[in-house]
Amino acid sequence: MAPSKIRITIQSAATFGRGDGVAGLVDREIEHDENGLPYLRGKTLKGLLAESAENIVFALGDDTNWRTAKDTLFGKPGQGNGTRGTLHLGDATLTEGLRSALQAEIEAKALTAEDILHGLTGIRRQTAMNEYGAPEHASLRSMRVLLPGVVLEADIHIDDPTDEQLSLLTAACLDLRRAGTGRNRGRGHVLVELDDASTTKSLFDTFAKEVNA
Repeated sequence: MAPSKIRITIQSAATFGRGDGVAGLVDREIEHDENGLPYLRGKTLKGLLAESAENIVFALGDDTNWRTAKDTLFGKPGQGNGTRGTLHLGDATLTEGLRSALQAEIEAKALTAEDILHGLTGIRRQTAMNEYGAPEHASLRSMRVLLPGVVLEADIHIDDPTDEQLSLLTAACLDLRRAGTGRNRGRGHVLVELDDASTTKSLFDTFAKEVNA
């Protein structure tokens, strides 16, 4: 049975930025809805997974079968909407149970959107240093981060998936270990799984067998 969700566990502070800030508060805000619930866009997640899949295919010597599986899942870059791929992802949001509970709190006026956003996030500040070890003038920047321990889930659908496609997607999920602003500087450590740990392990074992066959 094909997996139905991608599960992302935040393991170190991460910023899934929306490209703007809030004057007087943060220079870079995270994506969140009107209820203060943070999320990661499905398009962004698919792009991150496609990058990981590309790295895996390259590491496997650009084997034709794995290349075909990757292009079928994610589409071929620069080929337009006609080759978007068979992998469809929704936005990665808080788990359904938590979202329902928080929505009930908002409706009961026990919490506001600001309360929820502040409870799930923090603000990190940094500044550039000059050659003498002192802060550079006017270089202080702040960003909102999603706190470690938060779990996001995205609905997933694959049109007629093959074993190779599922195996490659699993490997891409496990390869995706950092996401968000500053991921190339060591921020945004994440654990990405398909459905749950046992499903992910089972699918990855299949991938390993196919690679070593």
